[in-house]
Amino acid sequence: MRIAVSGTHRTGKSTLVEELCLRLPDHATIAEPYELMLEDGYEFSHPPSLEDFEAQLALSLQLLSERRTNAVFDRCPLDLVAYLSVHPEAEAFDIEDWRPRVHHALQTLNFLVFVPIEEYDRIVLASAEFQDHSRGEVDEALRELLIEDYLDLGVEVLEVEGRTAARVNAVLQWFERRSS
Repeated sequence: MRIAVSGTHRTGKSTLVEELCLRLPDHATIAEPYELMLEDGYEFSHPPSLEDFEAQLALSLQLLSERRTNAVFDRCPLDLVAYLSVHPEAEAFDIEDWRPRVHHALQTLNFLVFVPIEEYDRIVLASAEFQDHSRGEVDEALRELLIEDYLDLGVEVLEVEGRTAARVNAVLQWFERRSS
């Protein structure tokens, strides 16, 4: 199975990916584009520029194009589309330029897991991040993209909530239903 876990920053998304891969040992963990780019020496602006997010989107599309049979992806292209849609320079980003590639990439997934903001203090934030209003905006944009499917991409989405164990169990139950 190919699963992507989506959510704004500091929702427990990466923790969920780690826990899922412990429970699904035949699945590879695919780190989020931001982390992979940092490892490769990419220098991000602070805050990230529109070009930084587009580069992450391109890498996310590339990662999904690689034919791994069993993988859990930390983020998917729609995460980056959400960040781009709330960026201060969002008017310079045209989703229609990316839509066919995003649609094709998403079709390689069996399903997506959405980890929304449940509590603003679930993950302890640095004081500067408390003033990061984009977190809520990205969460809302992801809800529109994933749950409301306003781009009409037709991707199957499981929204999870609660503590990590409850989230893992919800995904594993969903996984079992899809596998049988």
